[in-house]
Amino acid sequence: MARISDLHKKWMKESSYRKAYVALEEEFVLASAAMDARSRAGLTQEALARKMGTTQPVVARLEGGRARPSMRTLDRLAKATGSRLIVTFAPIPRAAAHLLAEQRLQPVRAWCWGRYEKDQPVPGAQLKAA
Repeated sequence: MARISDLHKKWMKESSYRKAYVALEEEFVLASAAMDARSRAGLTQEALARKMGTTQPVVARLEGGRARPSMRTLDRLAKATGSRLIVTFAPIPRAAAHLLAEQRLQPVRAWCWGRYEKDQPVPGAQLKAA
């Protein structure tokens, strides 16, 4: 049976797969960050939804990568999970830039998510929601 990592390497040779993979990267990063924040807070989707003032299906769409949430929604998620929202713009690594150029794709917005302690320096330019 083939391993996923082996299949991924094989599929990355196909331009249509590479293009789709790069295009979806932003959505997966955001979905993963939302799930991580909820998990660290020890909340279910339902409990998080109540704390955010929304419904469980909204949280499920956010965690499933099927939503483009507003900054207000992300701020509510951060507050509900006891996290701090930090948006950072970072340069695209050379390998990714080469892949984008090869596919003639435009870079997507770069979102860097993380949990930082107060007064801990955060690299790069940032917008913070208190």
